[in-house]
Amino acid sequence: MNKPEQIIRVLVVDDSAVVRQILTKELSRDPQIEVVGTAPDPYVARDKIVQLKPDVLTLDIEMPRMDGLAFLRKLMHFQPMPVVVVSSVAEAGGELVLEALELGAVEVMCKPGAAYKIGDLALQLVDKVKAAALVRQPKPRLTADRPKPTAATALSKTTHKIIAIGTSTGGTEALRYVLPRLPANSPGVMIVQHMPKGFTASFAESLDRESAIAVKEAEAGDTVAPGTALVAPGNSHMLLRRCGAVYRVAIKDGPHVNRHRPSVDVLFKSVATFAGKNAIGVIMTGMGNDGAAGLLAMRQAGAQTIAQDESTSTVFGMPREAIKLEAADRVLPLDAIPGAICRMAESEAKSAA
Repeated sequence: MNKPEQIIRVLVVDDSAVVRQILTKELSRDPQIEVVGTAPDPYVARDKIVQLKPDVLTLDIEMPRMDGLAFLRKLMHFQPMPVVVVSSVAEAGGELVLEALELGAVEVMCKPGAAYKIGDLALQLVDKVKAAALVRQPKPRLTADRPKPTAATALSKTTHKIIAIGTSTGGTEALRYVLPRLPANSPGVMIVQHMPKGFTASFAESLDRESAIAVKEAEAGDTVAPGTALVAPGNSHMLLRRCGAVYRVAIKDGPHVNRHRPSVDVLFKSVATFAGKNAIGVIMTGMGNDGAAGLLAMRQAGAQTIAQDESTSTVFGMPREAIKLEAADRVLPLDAIPGAICRMAESEAKSAA
């Protein structure tokens, strides 16, 4: 007999009464979620956290009396818990959202400009709350506390191989571990990280500052070349295309796939088609099954494939589903993934010599 799903207790923190009402209504539609209370500011939220003991907090960034980031910093120091940032700060505030992730927020979503449109994002909101509830032990992930990357050893030879990486919840920090540990002459990297539109450009810029390879938000027609990494723009699918001997990026709208746009499956399947055995596929932490079928397609096309293990995944959803499909050649902890990628690229370069 299946064990009944545990009810997720949520506290909604937002200075807008209308937004609190709408978020409560949309979250309460899901039988697995119970909104146990709301708060108009962090001071009220502090008391209600003690009183109601929620499992997950939704938090706005811009609020009176104390802004959301200051509150998040205090919360993660004194009483760590899963937090989903629901913010109207988009392109102009992308850095604020990245700071929220570094402070310990596990998910972010962009609040529409008009409060009445929040209901349009109901499915996304529910998914993010459920993903946050699966996080084992949220904690601050400040740059100052992050171990400095070891110096990456340059590959002795490189072929025009493609590294495709897909991730979701917890993926921003997983990528911040992997990318700085790739050498400057690493094969070209394509990344799908589930993030809202407006946040991916800032995220790519932050990765670029920390990495030996050049990292940017992908644009249609970009060349996928050694020493570069391209991050799929929020709300657009990213695909690999081949023009003669050159790999290029295609950016498409299209429907959501596995409830995501960009979708890891869309990227992986295009890499399987156009790169085949000349590719390495990596699936890391995240909720759901996006990327599992695509990683299998890559493996069946001859690519070498990696899935992050359960012990180091913030949420062991996407890797688990890929492992179930036998899509992964190797299941590795996060700290072993950069080295494995380099060895795979190195062995392919030597065999092609």
